[in-house]
Amino acid sequence: MNQLRRETFWDKAAKYFIYFMLYSIIGWIYEVFLEVVVYQWGFSNRGVLFGPYCVIYGVGAIILIFSLSGLQKKKIRIGKISITPVLVFIGIVLITTVLELAGSYIMEWTRGEWLWDYRRFAFNFQGRVALNPSIRFGIGGMVFLYLIQPLFEKLMDKLGRRRVRVIAVILCVIFIADAIYTFCL
Repeated sequence: MNQLRRETFWDKAAKYFIYFMLYSIIGWIYEVFLEVVVYQWGFSNRGVLFGPYCVIYGVGAIILIFSLSGLQKKKIRIGKISITPVLVFIGIVLITTVLELAGSYIMEWTRGEWLWDYRRFAFNFQGRVALNPSIRFGIGGMVFLYLIQPLFEKLMDKLGRRRVRVIAVILCVIFIADAIYTFCL
């Protein structure tokens, strides 16, 4: 495995597609856990596709990686206190709130409804977004950016480029087949 060779566009695309799929699956697990264990509403598929993934989580994760990883690496201080994590948290809350709001409108436009309703929470906007879930997404985003994503990056490095590309192609075929099954059949 030659680590000195520069990563190509396709190498990066394969890694980020795997990240997208991993976070979409983790998002689905999180949603189902909330629905079954926390709220005790019973099981339903929380994604828009047949398979076990919520693509809004995958999209959100990729957006957070691209938009906040630069900020995350900076050392911004007030006196001796680092405020970088606070700024990253605020960024996560803002980005995920906007993404969730946009996602609700897209789902309503394409499906006639969206899959969540936050009217029971204080400080909500049309039941589409609310302060409580936005704060939870901020906390989850911190865990994701500071703990989970570095682990996934190490895993990708250990797998090597060839395996990463193969895994990405397999996941892509599954994802496309699922989209065709869900929307065309």
